[in-house]
Amino acid sequence: MQLEIRPDPAEVGRARRWARSRLAGSGIGADEPLAETLILLVSELVTNAVVHTGCPAVLRLSLPEEPQDSATVRLEVADRSGRAPVPRCADGDATGGRGLALVDGLADRWGWSSDGSGKRIWCELDRGGEQDAAVTACGGGASAYEGFAYEAV
Repeated sequence: MQLEIRPDPAEVGRARRWARSRLAGSGIGADEPLAETLILLVSELVTNAVVHTGCPAVLRLSLPEEPQDSATVRLEVADRSGRAPVPRCADGDATGGRGLALVDGLADRWGWSSDGSGKRIWCELDRGGEQDAAVTACGGGASAYEGFAYEAV
């Protein structure tokens, strides 16, 4: 399943609505922690694509074909910008700069790769696994934001 995204901030809300409708048909309840986390990750990755690239993007969602207690959900955003995603350390007053920290803290796995002249950023969530919202502190290595907790509201 995929959704074409225009380089317009209004597309973020459309991407969330699209993802929610796909979840509803997959047996993943809207009130499950997995669904709430996935919608937050859709919001962050699509926002990054729209705000930081100014290019169209494609949102892909891979859901289990049949409801299962343990399954992996994969989210990808591909865009036409060759610029690598760079995690930032945002200070307490900053209004942005925390998107990749959220992805790092909420996804079970994530990464990115070059894709032609653009890139593909992906993350995976394991259904039935613990949703761990703790991330590591700025400057602390691969997971750079320890001690912060995030909640999808």
